[in-house]
Amino acid sequence: MTQTEAQPVPPPPSGPAQLLEVRDLHVEFRTRDGVAKAVNGVSLDVGEGETLAVLGESGSGKSVTAQAVMGILDTPPGRITGGRILFEGRDLLKLSAEERRTVRGARMAMIFQDALSALNPVLSVGYQLGEMFRVHRGTSRKEAKAKAVELMERVRIPAARARVDDYPHQFSGGMRQRIMIAMALALEPRLIIADEPTTALDVTVQAQVMELLADLQREYRMGLVLITHDLGVVADVADKIVVMYAGRIVESAPVRELYRTPAHPYTKGLLDSIPRLDQKGQQLDAVKGLPPSLLRIPPGCSFHPRCPMARPVCHADEPPLYEAGRGRASACHFWEELLDAE
Repeated sequence: MTQTEAQPVPPPPSGPAQLLEVRDLHVEFRTRDGVAKAVNGVSLDVGEGETLAVLGESGSGKSVTAQAVMGILDTPPGRITGGRILFEGRDLLKLSAEERRTVRGARMAMIFQDALSALNPVLSVGYQLGEMFRVHRGTSRKEAKAKAVELMERVRIPAARARVDDYPHQFSGGMRQRIMIAMALALEPRLIIADEPTTALDVTVQAQVMELLADLQREYRMGLVLITHDLGVVADVADKIVVMYAGRIVESAPVRELYRTPAHPYTKGLLDSIPRLDQKGQQLDAVKGLPPSLLRIPPGCSFHPRCPMARPVCHADEPPLYEAGRGRASACHFWEELLDAE
């Protein structure tokens, strides 16, 4: 297939196994300096029991996409200007605020990156975990506390019964993140979105948290969306990956294929910047430059100012998501050259 023969990839087919289907999502923020287009036509799917990793640098639109799905986007200044968000077949954007609250927590939940900020410092972790049951299930205070202990044990917090009345500051960063995971699991949701769940944790604790999430995902058969800037974190747990840049998806692929043969220069740059045991002492090839301002996204391919493969067409024509093989897509005019080079 030549470049001119390549066709834009169609939206992935929906089906009964799909929990989440995002179609052509657009989100913008109105500021005094202008309109920042944070999400530009994002489409993605998450199936039952499937783990999707959403990757990209800060400002790529990952977290804004997650907030739009969860219905927690700050409005104003942020607003959804187009697209559909289907969860279990229902368009969330057509639900009332009360209906969205019913879905949120009970059917889908979110794990935030800063557990210390997300947890209330003046309430015990047991009280905060139990509140999910008191509010949503109407359980008694005693029963809610018992449920909190059970959740803490499930996320492998040692001596859970003795620590249920402790406060967030009395736990390590890794243990606080486990509490956040327990809170997300409380009502056994069908979908969990984890936004940078291993930020500020050391490598060993990162691995423990990711292993825990993977085990719980298999146990509950829930869909899991992992938002991260670190390709190394999701290598062993994700089924498929989407890579975002300047509010767009620039590549999507099954995890093993993406790691083996990236089909976009940005993805290749991210992979080349990961330290490897077989390349000790060698200098890492970081992606040069900085992401563009969302107020002034460059014309053509938004990555072209940083791209080592950029050519005149990249400056003028925005590439669509080309079909780049079974289950793969790339927003690069020259994706074939990358695959042929491997």
